[in-house]
Amino acid sequence: MKRRSVLLQKPKALRQGSRIAVVSPSSPAEPAAVAAGMAELRRLGFQVEELPPLSSQGYFAGRHEELVRQFRKPFHDKSIDGVIATRGGYGANYLIDFRLGTSLFGPKCLIGYSDLNVIQLLLYAVRSWAGFYGPMVAAGFNHGANEPCGYDVISFWQTVSETKRGWKIPLQAECLASGSATGRLVGGCLTMLQTSLGTGWDPDTQGAILVLEDRGMKPYQVDRALRHLWQAGKLQDVHGVVLGDFPDGDPPVAGSPTIAEICERILGPLGVPIVYGAPIGHTKRPMLTIPLGVRAKLHAKGESTLEILEPAVVE
Repeated sequence: MKRRSVLLQKPKALRQGSRIAVVSPSSPAEPAAVAAGMAELRRLGFQVEELPPLSSQGYFAGRHEELVRQFRKPFHDKSIDGVIATRGGYGANYLIDFRLGTSLFGPKCLIGYSDLNVIQLLLYAVRSWAGFYGPMVAAGFNHGANEPCGYDVISFWQTVSETKRGWKIPLQAECLASGSATGRLVGGCLTMLQTSLGTGWDPDTQGAILVLEDRGMKPYQVDRALRHLWQAGKLQDVHGVVLGDFPDGDPPVAGSPTIAEICERILGPLGVPIVYGAPIGHTKRPMLTIPLGVRAKLHAKGESTLEILEPAVVE
């Protein structure tokens, strides 16, 4: 299979004073958590636009038509520098049905993880936009810098503001298969990747450093998802794999395989460097921010590092 040539589209770097819009494309967030997260963003020096009032619809933050209008608005406003989601949950896939991939002006930094990842995958596939897999207003920023369930402040600032290459992200992970490999950082939330298969915005993983994480999945569910990716041809040509720590995924039966053991069994035969347990996305540790779409080198040794070979933003 011929690899798609990617000329990555990179947004303007974020700095202190940059204007940030907050959007809720998925599930409703607790108002107190939103307020705490917005306060933290302001403490970092951002100008944060107030979130428009929404009337939640069950597990959706609002009516889909309302949410897609809210989501588009900051991409059409030249004074807005970056966009951050309130939280994940479920619902961002509905926005895609409103021709979201072709109706946004940009690129701009779109920051978040979990359910938002489906839009990051879409924008990378159809627009070649860099992605910013990191903390959200009510799922990371609200808990504070370098705090449990909060965010890693160094990797956040590096990812959204560093316009030079060569910086490193310590992965704080376990090495399942040692070695070094270079490729584009592709992926995000395992559930989002699996459900993107066959849509037209499923990721091109050939030659990639594949990033996979999630929460609340039992080991057999991770097994099923990885087998599905294998059967869809998404694992055979990757150059390396970075796995999250998959919280709340204890085996349902004592003595049955753990998620780490399943990942080693299914991914080990690929013969590529693999690390497990990085605090990416759903994690109870300070969350790393990972630039998606950029070229990077995975050093799988000890706690392992990602060396970022090109920036995700421009001046």
